[in-house]
Amino acid sequence: MKKTYVTKMPNHIGAFLKASKCFADLGINITRVSYNKAVDSHTLFIEVDGEESQFEKANEKLKEIGYLSNGEENTKIVLIEFRLKDEPGSVTNVLELISKFNFNISYISSQENGSDYQYFKMGLYVNNTNDLTQFLSQAEKLCEVKVIDYNNTEKVFDNSIFYNSYVDGLVKTMGLSNKKKEDLLVNVNLAMQTLDEQGLSPYKTFDSISKFAELLAESKGNNFNPRVTVHELTEKTKITLIEPDCGSNTAIIESDGQRVFVDSGYACYKKEMLDLIKRLIPDFKSKKESLVITHADVDHCGLLNEFDQVIVSKRSFESLSAEADKTAGFRERNYLHLPYVNICKILTDYETVDKSKLCPMWNKSSLTAPIEQIGFYSVGELNFEVYEGKGGHLSGEILLIDYEHKVAFTGDVFINLTGLTKKQAEYNQYAPILMTSVDTDAKLCAKERSALLQRLGAGTWNIFGGHGGMKEYFPQATK
Repeated sequence: MKKTYVTKMPNHIGAFLKASKCFADLGINITRVSYNKAVDSHTLFIEVDGEESQFEKANEKLKEIGYLSNGEENTKIVLIEFRLKDEPGSVTNVLELISKFNFNISYISSQENGSDYQYFKMGLYVNNTNDLTQFLSQAEKLCEVKVIDYNNTEKVFDNSIFYNSYVDGLVKTMGLSNKKKEDLLVNVNLAMQTLDEQGLSPYKTFDSISKFAELLAESKGNNFNPRVTVHELTEKTKITLIEPDCGSNTAIIESDGQRVFVDSGYACYKKEMLDLIKRLIPDFKSKKESLVITHADVDHCGLLNEFDQVIVSKRSFESLSAEADKTAGFRERNYLHLPYVNICKILTDYETVDKSKLCPMWNKSSLTAPIEQIGFYSVGELNFEVYEGKGGHLSGEILLIDYEHKVAFTGDVFINLTGLTKKQAEYNQYAPILMTSVDTDAKLCAKERSALLQRLGAGTWNIFGGHGGMKEYFPQATK
């Protein structure tokens, strides 16, 4: 089994050698190491492979040599601006006060501005909140003082406690429990390391994750305002499309007394989504409720356990079952996608599905064409041909096409990019940065889209993709 240690490496020669010997003596193999002094000059991530009994002994050894935090540290950087008179020696009193409180300075910046005052910005290491309160009280007697929000500054002013400060900000933004903090810490580092090896700036990675979390948080509670549209196909059939700012669409098909949902969005919006669904459908859960999943991505599978049965392809069943068994699903088996998916699961409070709810309906042992028909599925008046993609976006992906009523559900094989709201477009720009591509194989996915469109006959089609509004499509116009 694997485990990642988040260690504090002393700033002296042979520090990593000492940690390496600790693991070697116990027969534990190191499988990944990440250390970037430009990001954090003390934090060293060490992923190892071994047995639980070996890890217990390693914990004790690492604690003995001071490489593991005891969990009680509360060190953080505080950025403070001092308004000082622009005259010789004006900063001396402030520096003497800082020395009195034994604060270390990690950052200083000041420059004359043509006025009678200079604004000194200083980053101070603070271990005790009470000490900071007393310091500020005394500093205010010397000059005007302003504490600047560290997490919202454009620069990184401290490079030795960055990870903890950064992850604390994510935890606070999303209202997460501290139990998830270390998992988040490990995966944020893994994302940084993975993209750094692709030649991308580590700070671009951190900025993208932060903005991704902020967008998720901004759309919760009273700010959960998805675009909801109703599409009447016949007197007996309508489709209600719910489009949150973040995450996949959810479609509700109601036809001739039958009802089925397609995809379910993020788990972090579970309460908001259920409240909305109950307003749209007062008798929701008064009978057996079914959900069809176009593919097994986290942003489509947040509410699986709220339904009586979850209808999936055989390959999606394999992926979701693997997650339920605490092993890697298909997306996590791609090392480029692994950290982003794990971060996404933590931030959105994702839960694996109860496997008894899964209903694999279609199976084809091998696929040769970009998309191939694998079966049928009916809801009232709608009779869908079910196609499976070869895995361009994600293995197990399905598309539903009703040729009589000219309706298609395409998951993320075909999405309506021009039909995204401003917030949806902003949300959708971060996954490609953090995963390098949202597709498993972008060229194959393009072939799948082309094959899909070629299968749509003349007339006006209503295409419901995984993201963006319903798209009216006119095949004859492309000929």
